[in-house]
Amino acid sequence: MALGAKGATRKSQETMQQAESQGPKVGVFAIFLTFSRVTLSSFGSPLFWARRALVERQHWLTEREFVDLLALGQLLPGANVLNLAALVGYRFAGWAGALAACAGFMGWPFLIVIAMGALHQRYGQWRLWLFGVLAFAGVGVLHWPLLVVGGALAPCAIVAAWKDKD
Repeated sequence: MALGAKGATRKSQETMQQAESQGPKVGVFAIFLTFSRVTLSSFGSPLFWARRALVERQHWLTEREFVDLLALGQLLPGANVLNLAALVGYRFAGWAGALAACAGFMGWPFLIVIAMGALHQRYGQWRLWLFGVLAFAGVGVLHWPLLVVGGALAPCAIVAAWKDKD
């Protein structure tokens, strides 16, 4: 027996509500921290880290749900993973979750770039090519975390710039 249009719509709404109600309860701060870790762990495309965090570690999404949200994020204007972050945040904590996910995802890179700009303004005579090569080797070749490489190279660069001024 075929369902009518209203019956099919009601059935799909019930299924969607059941899927949403069976998902884990996630707080706004947890969403912020998760997307902060994603963005601070990645260099280039954070999609791999987002999948690992959301599907494998946190178990907030199934593989299918992740792919569905990513596909929707690709249809929307803007960066795919940022759209994914907003969708995941909204799904688990509404508008506050979407805002927390976007803040966690974009906030740290923003602050890092501002800090790097301020340091460059102050110590503009760095040997940039040397530290660029070292950063590429550490992150790109040796696959060390970006925070470790940046945390090690930044003090070295500051000391080198300070010695060059003397």
